Amino acid sequence: MRGTDGNPAGTSFFASVDEVATRLAEVGYLASTAVATTVFLADRLGKPLLVEGPAGVGKTELAKAVARVGAARLIRLQCYEGIDEARALYEWNHAKQLLRITAGRDESWDEARTDVFGEEFLLSRPLLTAIRGEEPTVLLIDETDKADVEMEGLLLEVLSDFQITVPELGTIRADRRPFVLLTSNAGRELSEALRRRCLFLHLDFPDAELEQRIVRLKVPGLDAVLAESLVRVVGALRGMELRKSPSVAETIDWARTLLALGAETLDEAVLRDTLGVVLKHQDDLLKAAAKLAPA
Repeated sequence: MRGTDGNPAGTSFFASVDEVATRLAEVGYLASTAVATTVFLADRLGKPLLVEGPAGVGKTELAKAVARVGAARLIRLQCYEGIDEARALYEWNHAKQLLRITAGRDESWDEARTDVFGEEFLLSRPLLTAIRGEEPTVLLIDETDKADVEMEGLLLEVLSDFQITVPELGTIRADRRPFVLLTSNAGRELSEALRRRCLFLHLDFPDAELEQRIVRLKVPGLDAVLAESLVRVVGALRGMELRKSPSVAETIDWARTLLALGAETLDEAVLRDTLGVVLKHQDDLLKAAAKLAPA
């Protein structure tokens, strides 16, 4: 499916910024106006969206929420050091190729080569699968900063022209443009070439008011006063120099823990017994326990 300008049609999941906020909230993702606006523009302009920020602020969850709203297929490319073309784009099924060549022993190499480099022997990986998809698709390229610089070169053709070139088959172009969301924890600086192809959104920890709303939405049984105390303590923890600050998901886990324990207040005993839900290093636990203890 292509637009009137000949380019691949966009996803068109949303008609307005307000609709982004409303529909994301319906699937459990509370978005600020800035987030809703950027998502709307990425959808409307058909541009990849680069979301950068600390771990645990909801970058990956945003992609999942957009997919749920759009009733779209979510294709995820999890990046890591050493990921290569074979894992990101495509590779050939060598075992099947060998069997085919063995079966056709009377054939010339030219005859066999034409066959074994055909579609039947091509294994699509996430990027190629997203480009070829005919259904609404959200392509999540997660933790892009963990991939090597060479990986960014592979992404440039995909993100600028929504096409992939397979030398033996030619160029494969998207008929339906996927909604593309890249995440980065800023572990290393991404190239300017990659950034130019994307809209940019910095996602930080939510403010206290928004995080309370998130907690109340995800853990509806939690008392409002206790939720306020919980978010206030999490905010204090994030203000300390810890090895790992609590993520939003861990705040929710802590809320569920308090609910499961039937805790009515976040007093010193409850705090001491449950702090491990949000802090995962012993030195962080000791530092937080010392600073949060009553004088």
